[in-house]
Amino acid sequence: MPKFLLKRWHGYHIIILFAVAFLFVSILTWYQWQIGVIGFFILGVVAIYAIQARIYFERDLEKYILTLSYRVSKAGEDAVTKMPIGILLFNEERKIQWANPYVTSVITTDVIGKQIEEISEELQTLLDEGISSDTIKIGDLVFHVSIEADERLIYFLDVTEKEEVQERFEETQTVVAFILLDNYDEVTQGMEDQLRSRLVSQVTLTLNNWANEKQIFLRRTASDKFIAIMNVKALKEVEKNRFDILDQIREITGKEKVPITLSIGVGTGEDSLRELGLLAQSSLDLALGRGGDQVAIKRKNGKVTFYGGKSNALEKRTRVRARVISHALRDFVLESEQVFIMGHKNPDMDAIGASIGVQKIAEVNETEGYIVLDPNDINHDVQKLMEEVEDHDDLWSKFITPAEALEQITSETLLIVVDTHKPSLVIEEALLNKVERIIVLDHHRRGEEFIKDPVLVYMEPYASSTAELVTELLEYQPKKLKMDRLEATALLAGIIVDTKSFAVRTGARTFDAASFLRSNGADTALVQRLLKEDLDHYVKRAKLVESAEFYHDGLAIATANEEETYSQILIAQAADTLLTMKGVVASFVISKRKDGIISISARSLGEVNVQLIMERMNGGGHLTNAATQLEGMTMNDAKEQLQHAIDDYLEGGKS
Repeated sequence: MPKFLLKRWHGYHIIILFAVAFLFVSILTWYQWQIGVIGFFILGVVAIYAIQARIYFERDLEKYILTLSYRVSKAGEDAVTKMPIGILLFNEERKIQWANPYVTSVITTDVIGKQIEEISEELQTLLDEGISSDTIKIGDLVFHVSIEADERLIYFLDVTEKEEVQERFEETQTVVAFILLDNYDEVTQGMEDQLRSRLVSQVTLTLNNWANEKQIFLRRTASDKFIAIMNVKALKEVEKNRFDILDQIREITGKEKVPITLSIGVGTGEDSLRELGLLAQSSLDLALGRGGDQVAIKRKNGKVTFYGGKSNALEKRTRVRARVISHALRDFVLESEQVFIMGHKNPDMDAIGASIGVQKIAEVNETEGYIVLDPNDINHDVQKLMEEVEDHDDLWSKFITPAEALEQITSETLLIVVDTHKPSLVIEEALLNKVERIIVLDHHRRGEEFIKDPVLVYMEPYASSTAELVTELLEYQPKKLKMDRLEATALLAGIIVDTKSFAVRTGARTFDAASFLRSNGADTALVQRLLKEDLDHYVKRAKLVESAEFYHDGLAIATANEEETYSQILIAQAADTLLTMKGVVASFVISKRKDGIISISARSLGEVNVQLIMERMNGGGHLTNAATQLEGMTMNDAKEQLQHAIDDYLEGGKS
């Protein structure tokens, strides 16, 4: 019997009470012994009653506890055998020793003696990885399992209905998409009304049929714009087919010899329709920034998925945008106390040439301009150009180190980033955080990572190089331009290097820019001297090309030895050289750099989108020119990962 219960009956208070009563009766007996005897008699009766009450209480309490223990034990047995929760015991060899009736009736019959993996491979994986709680699927049912590893005990809770409700809720979430016909106004300009009308009707009919088939609400908002409302289930359905509507529109317009493609921006994952609209518009801007003919899906967590991107960006037919950007750039320069120009790490000829061109824009507008360059991070191929710049006192004085730039920053400083739009790739990322106004000039397709809140962005993926874009901006500067021979030559060299001597990604505007530079003193003989390479450099590249082997039709992969290291430029040049070989439509070169990072350079003639392949390996670039860097793996691991990325790309219908 618990002492705390018995204290209610024979605690000190009861003893004191009887003692006091006995004392008073004794005193009373001294004066009136007759009444005292009666008092002693009554006190004895009360004491006997108290003792009997204690005995009865103990007996009744013990009986109650025994009954309660039986009921609790019975309830525990019923819970183990009848509650809708599975319980399973296993031994050290993960062989099932006991399971309650729920397991045998709902999950599987005759489980005793079987291995855990026979019940569920997912459950076996959880045990291997030491995970104590997770949701797994067994047959058609979904269970939340809790594992007591020390007790070798597993609990199963059926959450199938909950998961179905959750899945249905997620599938019915609203998705907003903006659809744009790329270059519609420019392509149809001057087109006969009959042909334009037929083309628009065919495109609209195809889009409507696609929308009806996929249960999508589609409405046209302008001659070249549509808005689509769907749910997540419909979005998953079109993602399974990798947005084949892009191919359908390309095929239809191709029959009419009109290169119209679709760009689609999708917003999903938000409850607010306004936020979904903003996500969709941001996705569309991203798709257009990457050259169009593709889908960008931006989710609430910031993750972006791309589909399409099979065709090259079409060159604009007007220079209106270049003129507008040039005037806007001039206004920003005039409002600034000084201008810093910064390219990407290990800058190439295009980055240096474009930087010199932007510095010329600052000079024309009578504003101090400085090019930020790390002397310890200069590309081998631009070394000859930098030697020429050092001999040019006026131009050399405009080059400063990142440390000097950080010291000279003021509130009126303007930072212009050229040939990249990714914060992680700029020469000095700290400058981005200290300068309030940033302008981005780039010719690469836009990626997920982007400089935060720039005041002006000029990104044209159709352009051959950033040097070409900067040359056009120079042409439209209001003040009369007088370029130095070295300045014009540096810009021309940037164009020639990025176009492989006007062999790839070259449009009419590229030749116009080259013509403008030539007329302003660009020296082609000096360009050739700047681009000359050493004999040992040529031999190393040839050795790298020699290791190439074909993987699938037309895809060549060259892999350097594990012990050898090559510069980033040489790796890229080897990929370019490999692409000139007969039967090669895309080339990939894998090599280790001096810093221990494995670099992969990819090139193609346009049939294969190497950008999408490199993005599968956390890289990026253009449709015909892309790269990635890998850490913490061997050359063979990098090659296998590349082959998996190629297989994934090819199996996805080149989407």
